Amino acid sequence: MSTAQSHADQERTDARDERRITLENDGVRQILEKVNRELVGLAPVKARIGQIAALLMVERARHELGLTTEPPTLHMCFTGNPGTGKTTMALRMAEILHEVGYVRSGHVISVTRDDLVGQYIGHTAPKTKEVIKRAMGGVLFIDEAYYLYRPENERDYGQEAIEILLQAMENDRDDLVVILAGYKDRMDRFFQSNPGLHSRIAHHIAFPDYSADELRTVADLLLEEQGYHFTDDARKAFADYLQRRMQQPHFSNARSVRNALDRFRLRQALRLTQQGGSLGVEDLTSIDAQEVLASSVFGENTDSGTGPSGQPSPQGSTTDPAS
Repeated sequence: MSTAQSHADQERTDARDERRITLENDGVRQILEKVNRELVGLAPVKARIGQIAALLMVERARHELGLTTEPPTLHMCFTGNPGTGKTTMALRMAEILHEVGYVRSGHVISVTRDDLVGQYIGHTAPKTKEVIKRAMGGVLFIDEAYYLYRPENERDYGQEAIEILLQAMENDRDDLVVILAGYKDRMDRFFQSNPGLHSRIAHHIAFPDYSADELRTVADLLLEEQGYHFTDDARKAFADYLQRRMQQPHFSNARSVRNALDRFRLRQALRLTQQGGSLGVEDLTSIDAQEVLASSVFGENTDSGTGPSGQPSPQGSTTDPAS
């Protein structure tokens, strides 16, 4: 190589090295701020998501400056109990990935085993491939992913869905991010039985249960969004309610709190309808202690079960029976 050519190459290298780029991204910052507003607590989860967002921004900056880059593996596993924010975080993760250009659209396709696994020979492959096709350019969120594998059933077709999924996670990882979710112990056993899946998951993120204080904050935020608030007595009753409810079966963190608030609103509506008379803003927006104390978690305090016309009240059924 001539001296002149060497000087020219060096000048180009120097010019490249002198270029500067900012890592600031208002879109990512706004998404992370939304995560902080939407989800109470979850400090380790938010920290990990922030790290992933930072890595993506650095990788994009490296690419724009002509540095060596290799698309990071972004498939994830979210583990934790129900109601800890896994689905919400998957939605925000998709927004971040789209904002920094790692997926084309940022949409989320949320599925379970029934959406992927067929019931007869030749049924699973087209179902799974169709779901993957819809998820391309975005995020495929598979809840309770461990149900894909049922070793006790020799005629189960879940393994076929897993194999197709593995192929897509490897071959299409620049256009598809897969997030598996479920209880931690079950996901651990699932990965032991499917090491190929485990090796393709770069980020294992554990979602902790909410504390009682955090759940009270969740309740206040949800009520505020709906235009309601607790009276002082109701707030004290709700603290007692939470302590009791958290010890009962099928407690689902923020999901159970949301269900409970729906029940409180039903009871408030029934009370206001039955008492008659004119109503002011405070009447229509406040949840009183009696709405909380009517919950079955307090033992003998149960709903009357009838509405204003004597018909069964809608509060007699709920997805969270202890609300």
